[in-house]
Amino acid sequence: MTRLRKLGAVTATAIAAAYGGAVVLHDPLISASDYGGNSRLEALRKKVHDPGAVVPAREAQQSVLAAASKSNPLDVLVIGGGATGSGAALDAVTRGLRVGLVEREDFAAGTSSRSTKLLHGGVRYLEKAVFNLDYGQFKLVLHALEERKQVIDNAPHLCHALPCMTPCFSWFEVVYYWIGLKMYDLVAGRQLLHISRYYSTEESVDLFPTLARKVNDRSLRGTVVYYDGQMNDARLNVGLACTAALAGAAVLNHAEVVSLLKDDDGKRIIGARIRDSLTGNEFDTYAKVIVNASGPFCDSIRKMANKNAQQMISPSSGVHIILPDYYSPEGMGLIVPKTKDGRVVFMLPWLGRTVAGTTDSNTSITFLPEPHEDEIQFILDAISGYLSVKVRRGDVLSAWSGIRPLAMDPTAKNTESISRDHVVCEDYPGLVTITGGKWTTYRSMAEDAVNAAIKSGKLSPTSRCVTNNLRLVGGEGWERSSFTVLAQQYTRMKSTHSGKVVPGVMDSAAARHLSHAYGTLAERVAAIAQNESLGKRLAHSYPYLEAEVAYCARNEYCQSAVDFIARRTRLAFLETDAAQKALPRVIEILAKEHNWNDAKQKEELEKATEFLRTFKSSRNAKFHDGKHS
Repeated sequence: MTRLRKLGAVTATAIAAAYGGAVVLHDPLISASDYGGNSRLEALRKKVHDPGAVVPAREAQQSVLAAASKSNPLDVLVIGGGATGSGAALDAVTRGLRVGLVEREDFAAGTSSRSTKLLHGGVRYLEKAVFNLDYGQFKLVLHALEERKQVIDNAPHLCHALPCMTPCFSWFEVVYYWIGLKMYDLVAGRQLLHISRYYSTEESVDLFPTLARKVNDRSLRGTVVYYDGQMNDARLNVGLACTAALAGAAVLNHAEVVSLLKDDDGKRIIGARIRDSLTGNEFDTYAKVIVNASGPFCDSIRKMANKNAQQMISPSSGVHIILPDYYSPEGMGLIVPKTKDGRVVFMLPWLGRTVAGTTDSNTSITFLPEPHEDEIQFILDAISGYLSVKVRRGDVLSAWSGIRPLAMDPTAKNTESISRDHVVCEDYPGLVTITGGKWTTYRSMAEDAVNAAIKSGKLSPTSRCVTNNLRLVGGEGWERSSFTVLAQQYTRMKSTHSGKVVPGVMDSAAARHLSHAYGTLAERVAAIAQNESLGKRLAHSYPYLEAEVAYCARNEYCQSAVDFIARRTRLAFLETDAAQKALPRVIEILAKEHNWNDAKQKEELEKATEFLRTFKSSRNAKFHDGKHS
């Protein structure tokens, strides 16, 4: 009877979702009717998207944090500048709270820049929900579908729908995946990106020319294609932090929490001791509540409050590799639904290259995780059987590892069975920790964390949560055709080695890149390229311009060479050799923006070079097993 009740609940909820019915997953702390109309939301939109708006200087942000005292504290201090932390800062400040955020390294420096670049709707959760009659898994699907659509709508320049192809080598597989994905379409309802469909063998090879017609003596019977979301994860994260700053939050990267401050009784956390990593200066900042959103490192923050705190994080390593564009066609991904050990492997077009992954294995927590050679080879082996092109280790342009901060279930035997759903807790008064989850649901995770913070600190927000309807900076008014304005109205002025300035065409590749990376703010970057003679490309075969270095230093808190090559642009992730060659010019421009001396420039080159060594491309990999060519 229990299983039947679950099935009945799943069916009823699917019908409700498909036909526009509401599904309440949790009771909101604050309802929309608690506040008057949408006047605050409109005011926020005008403030964030004002054509003349500029983020406050980093020094000003630090001053705001240092000025927060015991007698006049912030409402919320967020520790961690990843997706969830930056999202929490944005959520809290747009509710009218006084907010600060500190990040030890850079926004998206950890897990948030090392994802599969997909905004998952939860199709795998649906399979588990159906076969296990698990209503909890089904709620995860509904929630992920809703959040996926909102992320894409709120950052249209950084996110888009991507068709993903699942090859079928038996008619049973065709029917199985077709029915499953049609059910996925039904459940998606209004959140559906595009309808899934079946393609014959000939149509499939036409759409994905490198797809193999035979795998292990089994002939391809066709493919089933469905749609998920794809994003530029690090730039989305930077957009969150900058939007929070424009809305009034004091956000500070390269600022490490060295200790937590307690009240006189030692019973509640009331602030944190911060070290500015750029200057070495330390200062105290106070807040009514601290939100610990430090990802894999959240346990280390919790142990600052209570050295005996029980571990929450079960770290899992996810490795990805970058291959040349000819491995996958533009605009179509490939999914290997089940590898030899039961994992799912993706091969997706991304920023002009092909990203493939991922692995799922136990790991230790470190700031700069490195992929192991056997993990890289696992991915190459997994995709090689499904492709007609020879898969070579020498084609790997970049490879990286990210640590997933999975919420640990002590009874689970492996990390893949641990829920990707998030956990919010307050195991020490004044310190709210949020961990787990995934990129797709960062916004609702942030909302849950802020709800918990409001309850913990008895805070008085002036507005309900509005982030579901607030576009990130650069997103308001952006259209897919916006790049044409750049191509038609701007010139890339370039300085030659002799010092002569010559005009260059703002070609479609550069214009499209700027439009998608910066949204409606792309014209600001184009203006720098034109007016300051910074129109040269930084790397051969990539659209990144010198002007972006100056723009990001002035407008996106870009404080180091690594900040630029890894998070403001994605060059380190796309090709480590190209990033290495671009470093001298990147550092030269940053030196002018930040007044670096020769010693500082040398230090930046050494740090960036060391960082790039952790990206195991074919050139910096170490393997002597005779398997690779």
